[in-house]
Amino acid sequence: MTGDYSKLEKCLDYQFKNRDLIIEALTHKSYKKPYNNERLEFLGDAVLNLIVGEYLYKKFPKSNEGDLSKIRASLVNETGFTKLANEIKLGDFIFISVAEERNKGRSKASILSDAFEAIMGAIYLESGLDTLKPIILKLLEKSYDKINLDVLFSDYKTALQEITQAQFASIPEYKIEGSYGPDHKKEFEVSIWIDGENYGQAIGKSKKLAQQAVAKIALETLKGQKK
Repeated sequence: MTGDYSKLEKCLDYQFKNRDLIIEALTHKSYKKPYNNERLEFLGDAVLNLIVGEYLYKKFPKSNEGDLSKIRASLVNETGFTKLANEIKLGDFIFISVAEERNKGRSKASILSDAFEAIMGAIYLESGLDTLKPIILKLLEKSYDKINLDVLFSDYKTALQEITQAQFASIPEYKIEGSYGPDHKKEFEVSIWIDGENYGQAIGKSKKLAQQAVAKIALETLKGQKK
């Protein structure tokens, strides 16, 4: 690490006034300093929820609260923040321990995601919401060709299948458990089975959306089991 953050600032189109703040935002707890980025991460998470929520509220004026919540949940999470972190090559600048370096910590989703939240928290703290908002929205629109339910859910089934083939030598099975409501407003309930075991159920406005939603649940369950 050289302490030269000009490339990161160029990617963000933002220059930090307080150098101590950017150092704190980039310092992982493993680095064993009297400070780390966890408090800024906490702040950044709250601010990102607000900014993305307002963005979706304005972008989708006809969407209901449930759909807006699902879209936001697809963006404001570890996977989404890691995608944005990679967009600005954040892993190149993080301070981590030698052990984390050996464990490929610079490419770990948890470390990248936390650092991204911390950097956003630091910008908010230093310059406020009006400065931070265009930075986040520019990154979002650069990272995603389209932002809607179908596109954001499209990777869950594929990602899950790759994991189950490697872990269980099988692919997930989706079962329709039922459908509810009138034809013009029907919802489908789908369960997911992996290697003979049920990994959850979900409801969606189409079979495809329900499958993607339950695939996300199964993905998170499998990732939790690995920890």
